[in-house]
Amino acid sequence: MAGDDLELRVAWEQHLGRSDTSQRWFDTVVRRHREAGRHYHGIRHVRWMLRHITALESNLADNADIADMGAVVAAAFFHDVVYDPARSDNEAASGRLADIALGELGWEPARRRRVTSMIDATVAHHVDDVDLDTQVLLAADLAVLAADPAGYGDYVRAVRREYAHVTDDDWRTGRSAVLHDLLDRPHLFAPVLGLFDWEHRARANITAELATLHL
Repeated sequence: MAGDDLELRVAWEQHLGRSDTSQRWFDTVVRRHREAGRHYHGIRHVRWMLRHITALESNLADNADIADMGAVVAAAFFHDVVYDPARSDNEAASGRLADIALGELGWEPARRRRVTSMIDATVAHHVDDVDLDTQVLLAADLAVLAADPAGYGDYVRAVRREYAHVTDDDWRTGRSAVLHDLLDRPHLFAPVLGLFDWEHRARANITAELATLHL
């Protein structure tokens, strides 16, 4: 087994079990994340999200704890399990698949709803009105915004490849709107997480990218 798959499987088995049903769903999720056309939103993104979630949990203040680490990990695995840049309902479809899978794994309805709620939150990534578990998930999902400039550039180029069906003019218009929306927010990462260096680097990266779009 490849090292990357082993890392993912260990996280999956720790939080979602080792039954035959669990293994079947693990294989399904990994296969979906390796679909053709996923240049950024693929299995590498999931792996890095899981690493960030673990690091964020370790760095939380003594009075802040993740309430359900298993639900956060499940949301990380499933949040992009359906991904088609031409669709507008990827998160909703991903949440439905997560609900089916976790139901087969015996998760109670309330816990499944917690996972689908976290997946829904990745649509807009607003951090101020969600719980700590969701804030951790959202920070892990957007951690790439705070990468070094080279890493950020790789991310932008990968996403552009995923949107190859979009014209350059439409890409610049749409991407500019997304970046302006992010910059206008009071926080990209929940302040309780203490990610102030991430916040600074992310805003610098976004501002630099905007300058390249000439809008």
